[in-house]
Amino acid sequence: MDEAIIRLENVSFSYEGAEERAVQGVSFDVKKGEFLSIIGHNGSGKSTLAKLLNGLLLPSEGRVEVAGISTANEEHIWEVRQTVGMVFQNPDNQFVAPTVEDDIAFGMENIGIPPSEMEARILDALHQVHMTQFRTAEPNRLSGGQKQRVAIAGALAIRPRVLVLDEATAMLDPRGRREVLDVVHRMNREQNMTVIQITHYLEETLESDRILVMDGGMLVGEGTPESVYQKVDWLRRLGLDVPFASDLQYRLQQKGFRFSALKLTGEGVLDSLWTSD
Repeated sequence: MDEAIIRLENVSFSYEGAEERAVQGVSFDVKKGEFLSIIGHNGSGKSTLAKLLNGLLLPSEGRVEVAGISTANEEHIWEVRQTVGMVFQNPDNQFVAPTVEDDIAFGMENIGIPPSEMEARILDALHQVHMTQFRTAEPNRLSGGQKQRVAIAGALAIRPRVLVLDEATAMLDPRGRREVLDVVHRMNREQNMTVIQITHYLEETLESDRILVMDGGMLVGEGTPESVYQKVDWLRRLGLDVPFASDLQYRLQQKGFRFSALKLTGEGVLDSLWTSD
């Protein structure tokens, strides 16, 4: 997992008419097969960053490369968007066709997939998200979790090497969020698909390989979940909370309990309490 599939070099972006940059001087690599989470409070620049990853937005300064191709290269922008699939917060905004299969086909038509390949890709994508039985269903009759799984299927049908989830679980109930995360983690684990998850639900980041922390448009921290969520006071100064287990361990430490390492689950904290001297 050493080779970078996405590379950002000193990337900045400003929206027209805005006084401040939405993204400022951000540099990082995303490795093949990595599960990367990006966190930050509202307005920190994380969703703008997501749109920079596949050329929906182009940097005002700096460079974004996807599989060695600059997103500013207009001749190859469709190669970039085939490499990086996007799933957004509201699946209803992504549906344009009357049935699930037609909607998935629409995305493939946009990148020139031959009609002879489409049916097999549709069935494969729906199978991967466990939605095959809803192939002919109307999207507006599905539950929130089912809609988002169909949106993921639409992204998977273009056979991306990277899947970007931009607050893709924000409008879902806990069950719907779990359904979507189960699908995405399976794609990452079984197919070595690179996943970039942008979320404000910090519990969703606990199984990540790495977490990036955004604030004021800048990349202000990165590390494993264990290293990032040790910094409770720092995260709260940034306007972020911490996952339940991290908060519990932090409160216990204030009471004099000692832990050898940060535990990411309540069960892990409990086990440490039982085995501590």
